[in-house]
Amino acid sequence: MRRPFSRLLELVLGWSRHPHAPWYLGGLSFAESSFFPIPPDVMLAPMVLARRDRAWHYALLTTVMSVIGGLAGFLIGALAIDWIMPWLGKFGYAATFERAQGWFIAWGFWAILAAGFSPIPYKIFTIAAGAMSMLLVPFMLASVAGRGARFFLVAALIYWGGEPFERNLRRYVDVLGWIVVGIIIFLILVLRI
Repeated sequence: MRRPFSRLLELVLGWSRHPHAPWYLGGLSFAESSFFPIPPDVMLAPMVLARRDRAWHYALLTTVMSVIGGLAGFLIGALAIDWIMPWLGKFGYAATFERAQGWFIAWGFWAILAAGFSPIPYKIFTIAAGAMSMLLVPFMLASVAGRGARFFLVAALIYWGGEPFERNLRRYVDVLGWIVVGIIIFLILVLRI
């Protein structure tokens, strides 16, 4: 039986041990907060798994670079919203952007905090915050709190899970991978209907 997700896990764990992996994690964290679609959790988790002694360092690095990237997204929204709107529409983020603007009107600071912690596209909220001229200090505080809570939680769960977590992940990664693929296919079919 083929085990594509096991091979992928080993590949990612190998990358996470690379001497330049922290630089890649920092770059990914920055990019995801302002324009890139892949969340840094996919690199943070295996890096913590590979080097549990660096868990808090990696979580802090991810948080700091994500907040700096969020500031870049804020500046994009503040300075280039007219230029960026066609791109948001092209990549299917226009409705999410409009929803983010509605959340700002209703909840302000709490919208950024929720977007920073949850799987909601944080980049859309950073751009919307800049476009709506949110005050910078509350934006930064909400970003630090939301992103920090998320990335330190990821690091903590893997750190405390330790070797049993890694053993179970290696044992069930293919089953979990196929379940995720099935869920994605199901959601695509439901959304198209």
